[in-house]
Amino acid sequence: MSNYVPNYRLNMMGEPCPYPAVATLEAMPQLQPGEILEVVTDCPQSINNIPVDARNHGYEVLEIQQDGPTIRYLIRR
Repeated sequence: MSNYVPNYRLNMMGEPCPYPAVATLEAMPQLQPGEILEVVTDCPQSINNIPVDARNHGYEVLEIQQDGPTIRYLIRR
């Protein structure tokens, strides 16, 4: 289990790619530095998009958990 406590949650279950990655990048600038966004999605392609996009924009990917089709990301601004 995670030691990180997210400040915000973005539920993208059922949303097709690339919407989870786009929504993640739109949400991140609204966080204060140091705050954590939890993104939950069932889009299998997001594993290739969300971590790379987050790092490319200077955000820290703290954790990626997969449970069946559900993928959970913790990203710190």
